Amino acid sequence: MAEKLRLDKWLWHGRFFKTRSVAATRVAAGDVRVNGSRVEKRSTMVSPGDVLTFAQGDAIRVIRIEGLGVRRGPAPEAQALYTDMSPPEPRSRKSAPDNPAYEGKGRPTKRDRRILDLSRSRSLE
Repeated sequence: MAEKLRLDKWLWHGRFFKTRSVAATRVAAGDVRVNGSRVEKRSTMVSPGDVLTFAQGDAIRVIRIEGLGVRRGPAPEAQALYTDMSPPEPRSRKSAPDNPAYEGKGRPTKRDRRILDLSRSRSLE
């Protein structure tokens, strides 16, 4: 008989979710697919060779299980448990949202801030 492990436990061992309860919640919500079929049971057993598909942040992850972990170890140990088959993300994505600049000069100085506060208080009167 092939070795098997609970899906929520494997996702936690693979360091895809911070806690096992978060992994279990995502599985129960139906956010994880095993070999293309939607899974809602946390106790679904997975084994090496299974393909998991789930959303993590803004990206869709496609993972092939290569091994089963016995513990939640360090990141290199967790990365040995799977092969990432996700399509590469485009490099043109912005890492952070644009921050509105103060008249194109960045952060206002103390003097500019006082003037801005005075103009706001006058407009409220």
